[in-house]
Amino acid sequence: MSAGPAVDPRGPRFAAIVTTVVLAVVLITQWWPLLALQTVVFAIGAFVGLKPAPYSVLYRLVVAPRLGPTSEREDAAPLRFAQAVGFVFALVGTIGFAAGVTPLGVVATAFALFAAFLNAAFNYCLGCQMYLLIKRFSPARASS
Repeated sequence: MSAGPAVDPRGPRFAAIVTTVVLAVVLITQWWPLLALQTVVFAIGAFVGLKPAPYSVLYRLVVAPRLGPTSEREDAAPLRFAQAVGFVFALVGTIGFAAGVTPLGVVATAFALFAAFLNAAFNYCLGCQMYLLIKRFSPARASS
């Protein structure tokens, strides 16, 4: 039983690779406007949808045609939750850097980078796992 539209799982992994690079650059340079842009990317994926998210568009237009079709599909709901988690950490990091509270910016960005790297390198979506754990133990599930 799917809770949302199904997506090509290679797309989110591609997005995680791009996100990993962006967040690593942010940590090295501490240039918060780039983190602010990544925050917008997370927001689009979480609150608007995966299809219009910039890295998804890039994947569909440039990468997917070179890979060919896949029959494998993944539920979008956990991925959107993961984008929301990334959004929160990126927002806190952006605020930290912009407000001159550099340690807050560094720590929040590092947490987001860690999660993105796990997905990029090991195909392990930490936010997706959080989503499934929350869903498993939610009161609504227990009563059904």
